[in-house]
Amino acid sequence: MAEVNAQMVKSLRSRTGAGMMDCKNALVEAAGDEDKAVEIIQKKGLAKAAKKAGAIAAEGKVHAYIHPGDRIGVLVEVNCQTDFVARNEDFQRLVDLIGLQIASMSPEYVRREDIPADALDRQKRLYQEQIAEEDERTGKKRPEQAVGKIVEGKLNKWMTETCLLEQPSIEDEGGKKTIGEVQNELSAKIGEKIAVRRFVRFELGEGIEKKKVDLAADVAETLKSAGN
Repeated sequence: MAEVNAQMVKSLRSRTGAGMMDCKNALVEAAGDEDKAVEIIQKKGLAKAAKKAGAIAAEGKVHAYIHPGDRIGVLVEVNCQTDFVARNEDFQRLVDLIGLQIASMSPEYVRREDIPADALDRQKRLYQEQIAEEDERTGKKRPEQAVGKIVEGKLNKWMTETCLLEQPSIEDEGGKKTIGEVQNELSAKIGEKIAVRRFVRFELGEGIEKKKVDLAADVAETLKSAGN
């Protein structure tokens, strides 16, 4: 059996963010093979992270992301349980990814549970009105049960698009891995709860009523002035 020394433990801890004893035990179990020890920690981390799902994550990072061109900015808070993990490179990469995701995909909420009831009701009424208009236009009224299923499907799609954790990660070329899954994978890897708490997205000029210019009238006025 290979002897496990402090340098091996330090190296494994740097890769995984796991505790010193967890690293030492994994190295002993893996007979000193660091790659196998990483796998052991990851497998144990899945169970460990699940147990810590209700744990308090008060450490982490508030990250500011400014998109090239300075027209979009994001502030996001991502939490973990220890300051050691907050300094972990994988955690830092996750935070960077989340900032870019918010800037690019414009989510409105972190998770479904954050959506206010009135916002859900508003979307539901919108879809019901759209279906009613389609029925009136085609002259074919759909059964109430069918309308309910259509509305439910549209609501589910809207929530997937508007909730950060359900959006496909922009770094996943296949578009199959969501931000929530990326977050949970890292949580399992390091054995510590990680959670996006809140964010705000700014876009230059957003909410400002811009002056509307009637180009034709403006040109006509310019020509009239020139004639005088």
